[in-house]
Amino acid sequence: MVTYQELHEQIHKITELSNVFLYLIENRGMCDTEITCNLFFDYVENVKHHLEVQDKAIFSAILNNGDASAKEIAENFMSGSVEIKRIFNTYLRKWSKQGKHQLVISNYPKFIEETQEMFEIVLNRIQDETEHLYPLIRSISGDMQKVA
Repeated sequence: MVTYQELHEQIHKITELSNVFLYLIENRGMCDTEITCNLFFDYVENVKHHLEVQDKAIFSAILNNGDASAKEIAENFMSGSVEIKRIFNTYLRKWSKQGKHQLVISNYPKFIEETQEMFEIVLNRIQDETEHLYPLIRSISGDMQKVA
């Protein structure tokens, strides 16, 4: 079972980590610190977990109980999840050594640019979820507390 409160806490955590990380990496010297790397991989795990929760709880509930319009919206969000995961994994392979929890920054300006783009994709997705996906599942289930 997943609650809206849990989803909102996940969103808050991802947003907070994003804001702090983007602030820290404005200083090139901060990019190579253990704290910054830990913050980055905490962000990565939180984003992956959030997308996984949606895959398992929200989309199946909509696909099983929604009308044709709701199912289309869920399918669009699911294809968006696939694309975000693909872009995210490409980004991670380029800029990090996940097993070692290290950032690998060979081109700092390009790293900043691509990081800002990647984080913006995630934040835009979260905004779309809040504005469209959560109200949809609430209308289908009629439950204002539990998602699924």
